Order: sequence, then structure tokens, then C-alpha cells
Amino acid sequence: MNTLFRKAAAIIMGSILLAVGINLFLIPDQVLDGGVIGLGLIANYVWHIKVGFTIICISLPIFTIAWFYFRSYFYNSLHGLLMSSFLIDFFSGIRAFHLDIPPVFCSIIGGILVGSGIGYMLRHQTSTGGTDLLAQMIANIFKINVGFVILFIDLAVILLGGYLLSAQTLLLSIVTIISVALATMMFTVRLSLSPA
Repeated sequence: MNTLFRKAAAIIMGSILLAVGINLFLIPDQVLDGGVIGLGLIANYVWHIKVGFTIICISLPIFTIAWFYFRSYFYNSLHGLLMSSFLIDFFSGIRAFHLDIPPVFCSIIGGILVGSGIGYMLRHQTSTGGTDLLAQMIANIFKINVGFVILFIDLAVILLGGYLLSAQTLLLSIVTIISVALATMMFTVRLSLSPA
């Protein structure tokens, strides 16, 4: 029961961090994150589709793969996907409080919040699904840090976004995904303390 409570708390806390980072710091300056969230942001900027809704739609094929090959990841990510997508759309009203901060600092702060939300969930063996779920599966297969996998996927998405939107979006988004990756790695690195 204690583990279940911790996972639920991690999903809620991580989803709030994601929602605030995206809505308060990334969307006002049309900055992208990578992966499925970045694709959701691109859909929002180009076609004005809700970010959370798009994330759920894009995540369906990834969840189908997880159902057949990585069922524990499927179960550990489904709640994170639903909660984070809901809260991203629910918190969209905070965009009205656009902060008077230079876009590069918004990119860093937004990236740290998003990466902390993702990393906190991953540390508790859950995630938002989407790219996080795909990255967990790849990291498990190749025995590499999930933060590195997320970084490579994110680069592909922001290159697409930079092409579709603007050079400024591309540059700010590079800052964001580096911040996301570093924050995620800080939460997911396994420290082994050995006696001296």
C-alpha cells in the first residue's frame, strides 16, 4: 500500500511540474520540448489542438507495443499518461500569467520543471508514457540511462519543430531539451555508495 501511495504521489507531483513548466514557461514563447510532448506542442502551435489530447492520441501506438512486449511499463505508465495529459490541458489557464522573463530563461526553467516531473516519475517506476515509455523500453534493452535516450528522441522532434515554426523556436527548444535531460538524469541516476 505504501508503494502504491508513493507512485500515486509521484504521478500527481510529476504531472503538476510538467503542466506548470509547459503552460507557464514553454507555450507563451512557442518553445518545444521533445518527444510526444513536443509533438503535442507543435500540434497546438500549428493547429491549436489541445496539447494533452494530442499526447494521448500519439501515445496509443507506443502503449500498444508496451502492452505486448513490456506489460509492466504499460501498467506503470498508463496513469501517468492520463494524469499528465489531463493536467496539461487543465492548467492551460495559467498561460494568462505570462511572465516578463527573457525567453531563454523561460526555456531553462520550463525544461527544469518538465525534466524534474519526468525524472521524479521515472524514479518511482512510472512515467507519462509516450516518449518516456519508449525511452524506458529502449534504455532497458540497451542498458543505458533513460535521460540519454530521451535527449536523442527530443532532438529529432525539435528539429522538426524548428523547421515548421522558426529558428528562434529551434534554438530555445535546444536549451529546453538540454535542461529537461539534465533534470531527468539528476532524478534517474543510480548512485552506488560503497564503504570507504
